[in-house]
Amino acid sequence: MIESFIELDKGLLLWIQKMGSPFWDPFWFFITRKENSIPLYLLMLLISYRKLGRERFLYLLVFVALLITVSDQVTNLFKNGFMRLRPCHDPEMISLIRDLDYCGGKFSFFSGHASNSFAFATFFIGVLGRYMPVVRWLLLWAFLMTFSRVYLGVHYPIDIIAGAFFGSFWGVLFSKLYIRYIIK
Repeated sequence: MIESFIELDKGLLLWIQKMGSPFWDPFWFFITRKENSIPLYLLMLLISYRKLGRERFLYLLVFVALLITVSDQVTNLFKNGFMRLRPCHDPEMISLIRDLDYCGGKFSFFSGHASNSFAFATFFIGVLGRYMPVVRWLLLWAFLMTFSRVYLGVHYPIDIIAGAFFGSFWGVLFSKLYIRYIIK
């Protein structure tokens, strides 16, 4: 049963890869680069400062730092524990996926981009959603970020799905703790 699930995962990756084109490649490369999200991060911090005030904002910085640390480091534990090769490192897949000259680390399960972006999005939706429903659009950003990883052939779909669930769990948990103990 697990083998058929893995084959389905690989098939979905190849299907998404076949939709790719040189026209869209620059867009997905832009989306996947973490540094291109810095303006969004800064905007969320500015909004947080204005909505929450100085003291609550300082606590928010601590919560965000802890959240991303937990999300990122536990993701690395999973990657090193499962040791599932990225599609772009998997000898079985290399000749089947589009060669975009982009790969990253050796292991793929689960996606750190997915985990971190969904943790960030769900945390800020939890904290700021009552003040600004528009922050729900962060989920679209997180989805695009994670989809880019499959499009570029560096993660299988299950890698990003698992990362999204994992990051969302931590984002919701941290936002509830922040609201309960800081906002009250």
